[in-house]
Order: sequence, then structure tokens, then C-alpha cells
Amino acid sequence: MTPLRIVLADDEQLVRTALRAILEAEPDMTVVGEAATGAEAVPLIRELRPDLVLMDVRMPEIDGIRATEQLLRTMPEPPRVVVVTTFENDSYVYDALRAGASGFLLKRSGAEELVQAVRLVARCDSLLFPAAVRALAAEHAPAPRVGGPGAPWLDRLTDREAEVLRLMASGLSNAEITERLRVGPATTKTHVAGVLTKLGVRDRTQAVIAAYESGFLRPG
Repeated sequence: MTPLRIVLADDEQLVRTALRAILEAEPDMTVVGEAATGAEAVPLIRELRPDLVLMDVRMPEIDGIRATEQLLRTMPEPPRVVVVTTFENDSYVYDALRAGASGFLLKRSGAEELVQAVRLVARCDSLLFPAAVRALAAEHAPAPRVGGPGAPWLDRLTDREAEVLRLMASGLSNAEITERLRVGPATTKTHVAGVLTKLGVRDRTQAVIAAYESGFLRPG
């Protein structure tokens, strides 16, 4: 098995050292680079082309939000980004998810939780911390305009795709959706791919954020 290639971007050396020690203790993970600022991280990630980046949301020069935006805008196949934060209800975290991050992780997370989160985002078959994403949407998502036009994709979703989107938002993995709907794994993958395509997003985190912001899903 080829190890998951990871870049660490954090302005605190101690944090990077701790993250490296935890991740490289796993046989399926390797840290291929480190950066202390967003300005350092962006060119390093373009050069190394890792599978995943652990990105501090608040860094000097360029923060994690702008760095994530730049990577998604300029790389044909950008890596998954997990933003690392001190406070889970931080508006910076929500902005990072809107910018294209595939999830977030608290700095106080334990080693096991860190490793599980990295593997989950790398597999991209489930939403990381769905309850926390829902809480962030409740706090920071703009309210849909009453009587205004909805998102253009709303009328394009089939009934089954709409159901799959709701299950994705609740945190169900592809395997769990397959079991819930009593369909085959290939059918579930087709429905998930259809949702992502019609919403114009690259992963389920952005799909769920779009669903909350359109009013399709209500945080409460």
C-alpha cells in the first residue's frame, strides 16, 4: 500500500512536530513537507503534490482560508485540505469549508481522533463531524432569501439524490447509505456522484455546505 502523503502547515513548530510524530507512527501515512505560513505552504504543496494537507486556519502572511482558495483555484488536482483550529465554532472554520476544505480538526484532538479524521477525509466517503458542521452552518451560514430564487441545482436533483444528500449531511458513509436505502454499492456511488455533479462541488463537505446555504437543509 502506498502511504498517504501529507503536508503540515502551521506557524507553531511544536504543533508540526507533534503532528508529524503521530502521523508517521502509522504505517499508511508519511509527512512529506512542512510550512510555517500560508505563503510557504502554497508553493510547497504545488511542488510536492501531497494527498492531504493539515492546514492551520490562522497563519501569518496568508491564512488557511486564502491558502485553500489558492490551491483549489490553481491546481488541476488539488489535495484534500483539513483545517486545524483551536475553536470549533470559529467563523474562520466555516469560511475555510466554504473555500473548499474537506473538513476541520481541533488542535486539542487526541492522536487516535487525528488519525481517524485523516483516513476519513482521504477516503472521502463520509462527512467529518456532521453535528459540528451543522452547528457551524446554524451560526455562520447566510439565511436564504424568503421568496427569492433558490439554488439552480435544486430542481435538478432527483428524489433519490435529494434523499442521498440528506443522508450525506447526517454523516452516513457510502456503506451506511447503501444499507439504509437497500441498494447496491454501485448505485449509491452513482447517486453520490450525481449529487456532486449537479451541485458543482468536488466533495460531500461542499455539497452539505451548499445544501445549508440554499435552504435545502435547515441546521435546526
